[in-house]
Amino acid sequence: MLKTLPYSRSFFKIFLFCWLLIGYAGAHAQPTEKMIKVVVAPDHSNWQYKTGEPVKFTITVLQNGNPLKSARLKYEVMPEKMPATKTETLTLANGTKEVVAGTMKKPGFLRCTATATVDGKEYVGLATAGFEPLKIEPTTTVPADFQAFWDKAKTEAAKIPLDARLTLLPERCTETVNVYHVNLQNYALNTRLYGILCVPKKEGKYPAILKVPGAGARPYNGDIAGAEKGFITFEIGIHGVPVTMEPSVYTNLMAGALRNYWTHGLDDKDQYYYKRVYLGCVRANDFIFSLPQFDGQNLAVTGGSQGGALSIVTAALDNRVKYLVAYYPALSDLTGYLHERAGGWPHLFSKDNYTFNGKKDKIETSKYYDVVNFARLVKVPGYYSWGFNDETCPPTSMYAAYNVITAPKELYLALETGHWTYPEQYEKTNPWLYSKLQKK
Repeated sequence: MLKTLPYSRSFFKIFLFCWLLIGYAGAHAQPTEKMIKVVVAPDHSNWQYKTGEPVKFTITVLQNGNPLKSARLKYEVMPEKMPATKTETLTLANGTKEVVAGTMKKPGFLRCTATATVDGKEYVGLATAGFEPLKIEPTTTVPADFQAFWDKAKTEAAKIPLDARLTLLPERCTETVNVYHVNLQNYALNTRLYGILCVPKKEGKYPAILKVPGAGARPYNGDIAGAEKGFITFEIGIHGVPVTMEPSVYTNLMAGALRNYWTHGLDDKDQYYYKRVYLGCVRANDFIFSLPQFDGQNLAVTGGSQGGALSIVTAALDNRVKYLVAYYPALSDLTGYLHERAGGWPHLFSKDNYTFNGKKDKIETSKYYDVVNFARLVKVPGYYSWGFNDETCPPTSMYAAYNVITAPKELYLALETGHWTYPEQYEKTNPWLYSKLQKK
């Protein structure tokens, strides 16, 4: 059994609280406010246009809420992640500039990025106009053996004993929730998957929520708040290492063994890193179904970025999932760059990465892991949310996945957001998910 760290209960709670604040800020917070703001706004309030319709962007540099005169400005207009089609450097006489940006003939996104230089310091703002995004089609294709490949992988993984080991974390438990560090066997013998399980203490049967992670490696705190609302929550890591270690351990792993893990094994669909990850999400569900406190029926999956991708993938691979919530899903339409448009994170085939990754075998492997091809298989209701200004997971790629989903779906747009969320997004998605799971 795993041992807890030799801290006193009070010390650990203080440490955990501080780390929770730091982790939450890094994963979810808006960008830090600055004294100078560069505001870019399209001339349609919903930021959406018909193909062929011209768009104008208004750029305003603000200081103390007022336009800043004589600011030095450079702006660029481009299809997202593509070379600039228009650029200009000028001095703003009155703190504002209207840019006639042109249009797009095909569905997609046109972005205006503005950089103001004030007292030698640069301040950046951007806005992104969407041209009929609900008509964006994916560029990736479905391999002929896609279903057979994943059916075989799941069948083989199901033969592996779960060998789940739970270690109670008394310093994290509350009056109403027990918290455990979980260690179980993943898709193959001697491979492990770790996570934080939170279970209501009150005797009964409860719905469950699998929480899947964004990219990187880090410790996890578990969703205690969700458990206090009457849900079993299981927050997992994907790298086969415990999720209760010191933060520096994960920093070292990301600089070493896990550096660029999203490219590991990309030339072989059976060896690609995400095979263990996708199957690990199904194994996590196996574990949830083994819990005596689980109601045996109501299971959801949720996450953002890489976790948004894993939410869609898990719902597609595992018909035990009844609902999903995905924020700005990564790994979507990875081959977009091969068709002169943005592809999804981790931008495997972008101009910067093509020399290393742009081999036929790597491109073919990507199709077995592209979220678009899992989105086609989703059969359960889902709630999705993102913004148009996301530079990490381009909206072109996210819409490519969203548009092929035929199951019931809702999309909540927070237009200004980049790769982060407003509280209002959770205020929409959480009640939706909780109400679905608690229906009798």
